[in-house]
Amino acid sequence: AVEELAIQRAKELFGCEFANVQPHSGSQANQGVYLALLKPYDKILGMDLSHGGHLTHGAKVNASGKIYQSFFYGVNDEGWIDYDRVLDITRIVKPKMIICGASAYPRVIDFQKFRQIADEVGAILMADIAHIAGLVAAGEHPSPFPHCDVVTTTTHKTLRGPRGGMIMTNDPEIAKKVNSAIFPGLQGGPLVHVIAAKAVGFGENLKPEWKEYAKQVRRNAEVLATTLMNRGYNVVSGGTDNHLVLVSFLDKEFSGKEADEALGRAGITVNKNTVPGETRSPFVTSGIRIGSPALTARGMKEKEFELIANRIADVLDNIDDVNLQAKIKEELTALARQFVIYTQPTY
Repeated sequence: AVEELAIQRAKELFGCEFANVQPHSGSQANQGVYLALLKPYDKILGMDLSHGGHLTHGAKVNASGKIYQSFFYGVNDEGWIDYDRVLDITRIVKPKMIICGASAYPRVIDFQKFRQIADEVGAILMADIAHIAGLVAAGEHPSPFPHCDVVTTTTHKTLRGPRGGMIMTNDPEIAKKVNSAIFPGLQGGPLVHVIAAKAVGFGENLKPEWKEYAKQVRRNAEVLATTLMNRGYNVVSGGTDNHLVLVSFLDKEFSGKEADEALGRAGITVNKNTVPGETRSPFVTSGIRIGSPALTARGMKEKEFELIANRIADVLDNIDDVNLQAKIKEELTALARQFVIYTQPTY
């Protein structure tokens, strides 16, 4: 019954006919789709990891790049997906499946264009909306339906639910194959406690307040991007349409790893990230990725995000100044205390 409730809410939330809420993670959801619809050594076309794609979209170190023949498209020098180039690659590769979706792409993904490209060669089109699902659910990013054959997502990240995965489709045949691929194909028993939490999470996502939250997430990310650009930092693609901001240090002396560590000492959590035109290894990188959802969930708005963006720039301008980092950490700890996570004891 609790699984049925999660499925019903997921279908209502994303406007689809079928949903499988059993995948333990987004990676498991993606594997489930591949297992359901592909054979080993079939060709898949996904976004290059260093351009903002995900490991499970065919990266050579991942099972998806070992079991299937993986090919990649990327972004142009400005950091935008070049759909004409994607079409050219598709015509040459003729993949069985095209994967659209990213883990570090700050712009709108044009699912309709991807559909037209997939139709050129009769490819299956899969969307992985793990990072933008919360915005899609609120109407703050275009939906992959009806353009995509199958859609995967995580239930955490911008959906703000428990860690887990999900697969959705409007095609009854695909739904049947996916169900068999997840169980018994990939997983054993379902995690019913997590499925219950997914149902609760989707219930939250269906509330009118969710739309307001998602709008604020985008507004806050915009403030973050604009403020950093005003301070002379290179924001990939020149801004953001969603919840994340990608900053490139290809024009700076320091690496993403050094920036990540310096900001960590100042009480600011970001993650090092590869950027378009990357020259360093994935363990060092030349950029950072910053997201707005967590602090927005605590009630912070434009004013706070402008302050935080300026403090990020302060740290990066003086990357070796440990005293400044300690001072900023104190200031931001005081700020965080004004935006409590829990308003009452939870036990």
